[in-house]
Amino acid sequence: MVDSVLRKPSSRLSKSVVAISALTIAVLVTGFVLWPKSPTNLAQEDAQARAELLQQWNAGEIAVLIRHAERCDRSSNPCLGPADGITRVGSEAAAVVGRGLAHLGLSQTDILTSPVTRTVQTAHYMFNSDPRTQEWLVTCGTPLRNDVVAHKVAHRNLVLVTHSGCIADFEQQTGLKHAAKDAEYGSSLFVHIDGNGQLQVLGIVNAEDWNTLQQEKD
Repeated sequence: MVDSVLRKPSSRLSKSVVAISALTIAVLVTGFVLWPKSPTNLAQEDAQARAELLQQWNAGEIAVLIRHAERCDRSSNPCLGPADGITRVGSEAAAVVGRGLAHLGLSQTDILTSPVTRTVQTAHYMFNSDPRTQEWLVTCGTPLRNDVVAHKVAHRNLVLVTHSGCIADFEQQTGLKHAAKDAEYGSSLFVHIDGNGQLQVLGIVNAEDWNTLQQEKD
């Protein structure tokens, strides 16, 4: 009888522990599923999603954050010049991205770049010109989201050539708290910004995926 009485609290405690553990696991699994991990790859989206992106681009409602091309100081490929610049391979990839953006249309697009050598060179090979440099595209940090919105002119798209750390900052500030830390070289993060400054991250286009997006426009 004594043994039976002693076992009952222990049994109830064990059941409570099991129940709490099960609930904790369920919460963690649900959170893992619901937490945004990384932006959608727009090249893998269906035709309707890409058509909507093109409509928004034509309406001048898009901002694009682009990581510079391959760094010279982190590659064995030949450099274009200074060690803090990009490689020749990087310049060719930058030209591909530039042609993709030109295919979308740049007549109503403002282009800004970080003043660092690798971003300036990337922008040059993208657009065959040297866009305006902006210090806030290298310092980034917590003001970045608001800086992007502030520089977005109504009915004009905004292209920003920047750094992986800055793109990571922006993703954190827009709810993608579990996105990959480093964007690929030349990758483009597309963001929709409406007339009230409300924004939505649409997804990314990697440098090698521009042909897919161009085919949709054609």
